[in-house]
Amino acid sequence: MKAVVLEKPCTAQELAVREVPMPKVKPGWVLVKVKAFGINRSEIFTRQGDSPSVKLPRIIGIECVGEIADPSDSSFQKGQRVVSLMGGLGREFDGSYAEYALIPSSQVYPINNEMDWIKLAAIPEMYYTAYASLFNHLMVKKEDVLLIRGGTSSVGLAALQLAKSIGATVISTTRDKTKLESLKQHGADFVLVDNEEIQLQLFSLFPQGVNKILELVGTVTLKNSLGMLAEKGILCMTGILGGEWVIDHFEPMMDLPSGTYFTQFDSGVNFKEKVLSDLFQHIERFQIEVPIAKVFTIDEISKAHILMESNTANGKIVVVNP
Repeated sequence: MKAVVLEKPCTAQELAVREVPMPKVKPGWVLVKVKAFGINRSEIFTRQGDSPSVKLPRIIGIECVGEIADPSDSSFQKGQRVVSLMGGLGREFDGSYAEYALIPSSQVYPINNEMDWIKLAAIPEMYYTAYASLFNHLMVKKEDVLLIRGGTSSVGLAALQLAKSIGATVISTTRDKTKLESLKQHGADFVLVDNEEIQLQLFSLFPQGVNKILELVGTVTLKNSLGMLAEKGILCMTGILGGEWVIDHFEPMMDLPSGTYFTQFDSGVNFKEKVLSDLFQHIERFQIEVPIAKVFTIDEISKAHILMESNTANGKIVVVNP
């Protein structure tokens, strides 16, 4: 079968597809015929050598949609439509950048709709992350004002759609002035240029601050974002689009405004099947159109990574197996 095997840290241009043996089915695991998968920022980090827990060589890829090729000893049926994400996929064991993936049956979930494979592949990690962050951690409601720091990222765009679907007021940020109009077209009520004056921009609109913040940029903007929280507001740190994993000189008594709340979401350790089910129902109920930036074949995997690194995608990058 075709697969993208990461032998050592490399550039996007060096990623290549090669033939590898088909995985051998074993008890407790099912063989999935991968129809499509989305590209994620964490896979870029892994490819660059910034995921020390990932032992190489490894077929990377943390999510996929497809059909059961061999159900092994599970209750799945051959040909059944399924989705899988996180839980060690592409990190502790071989992942989705392949024509077939051998995955623990406990982390393969049935899909009860006939959605197009490309649209379906754009949903799992991106929308699950946004949905769980908004509704399980930030507890966003119609009356809330939500600031999305990193609004043009794939998760940022998904969060914008989900928050607007229930009627919340959304402020999205971008460092690129050319993307201001695009965010408005996606439904943002306000768009701020993410620069050194962002607090002034926000307080001119909401003098008391905002009550919900989705922090996707990470450690480099965290303290600044905390400073924009209103009393009893909640900030959820979900992504690290820039900077290091560790923040220097963080003083909780100084950097956490009094009477506010700080939490975080990590889909790798917080996955709940019910949330995934609720997400699919939400997308169908509100007829949400998933923003897809571009579709590549698996043979074009290097082009997909180049586009992700360019930060110009404005939507999910999807890879399909012909």
